[in-house]
Amino acid sequence: MNPNVGTLYGVTYSRFVAIGDSQTEGMGDGDDRAGYRGWADRLADRIACVNPELLYANLAVRGKTTRDARIDQLEPALELHPDLIAAPLGMNDVIGRHDLDEVERDLHYIYRRLAESGATVLIPTYPNVVRTIPVARRVEPWLLRLNQVMRDYADEFGFVLVDLYAAPVFIDLRAWSRDRLHASPLGHDRFAAAAAYALGLPGSDPNWAVPQPGSPRNARVTELLRDARWAVEFFTPWVIRTVRGVSMGDGRAPKRPALEPVISCQPVAG
Repeated sequence: MNPNVGTLYGVTYSRFVAIGDSQTEGMGDGDDRAGYRGWADRLADRIACVNPELLYANLAVRGKTTRDARIDQLEPALELHPDLIAAPLGMNDVIGRHDLDEVERDLHYIYRRLAESGATVLIPTYPNVVRTIPVARRVEPWLLRLNQVMRDYADEFGFVLVDLYAAPVFIDLRAWSRDRLHASPLGHDRFAAAAAYALGLPGSDPNWAVPQPGSPRNARVTELLRDARWAVEFFTPWVIRTVRGVSMGDGRAPKRPALEPVISCQPVAG
């Protein structure tokens, strides 16, 4: 683990930059009209409780792949001279079943450049979506490989690793929005809590992975009907977009391209 982790080690982050895709943009936690919040915004709020002078930028855009991040996000992120970088990448490549050899090469290039910047870099493993998405078993080998790549690069470059794959809270559908691809407000908050704990922020919650109480138990027929509705409403449109080569992020700019002050301060725990 990077020795410059968290305020427990005397470090106060002052320039936080996030890159990535729709999860880091915040989809599932808000909407296009009111705006999206998301786990990275929630983490910035927590850091601002420690350092009210924090500046924060979010360059993530929905639908972007690792190659997109390499081309469009890496250099702008480095030009902001962050001392903390969040870089969850690769999940859209897994969902699209892209060539993981190529994805791994792009990740290594991106993460090597981020490591050379001297910033603390935060990366995750990804939740076990096989437990929440009916068709996800088809991509399970890609997911398991990507998660191992994340663990390997965290070791190689001294990054802070947030292990979401083993977290029980993320196999509860209440942690996910209706499309099951993006976290719900609860899921985004737990991701932020996990990142805060990994960074060693004061007051961070060691129980962030504990599932919500009263997990609903549905009859098998109810689950099958729910899965069928999900496939019609979300999976089929996604397949059509993929076949057409259309991305949700086409023509979209980052929601927060420049470093700006964080107005709100939300306690780390709670």
